[in-house]
Amino acid sequence: MSDKKVALFGWHPDVVNYDKWPGMSAEKLRAALEGDRDNLVSLGYDVVLHYIRDGETAFETATKALEGQGYDCVLIGAGVRRDEDHFLVFERLVNAAHMAAPDAAICFNTNPSDTAEAIKRWI
Repeated sequence: MSDKKVALFGWHPDVVNYDKWPGMSAEKLRAALEGDRDNLVSLGYDVVLHYIRDGETAFETATKALEGQGYDCVLIGAGVRRDEDHFLVFERLVNAAHMAAPDAAICFNTNPSDTAEAIKRWI
């Protein structure tokens, strides 16, 4: 069992523009994100899934979620990072992690199926 604490950040499934992600839906995204969390928990990590609802509050939301929590790793999901329209949201989340959890590694997945591999690269 690991005692490593992990924060996962991604868009709340209810706010995603699914026109950009053919074949994806709120139900599928929620299942994928929660599946990632559950998989990491089964591997022994202490995991908290944090949803972002809009770009304007992303920095504050992430900062409040991370401050004083002792995270070992912060993962920012591909849905935030890979959408060019959300480049500034990605930047805000990276800076929130850097400032509010300075001892945490920061990692990135490419899709919901490789989240555990991204975490394992850093902790």
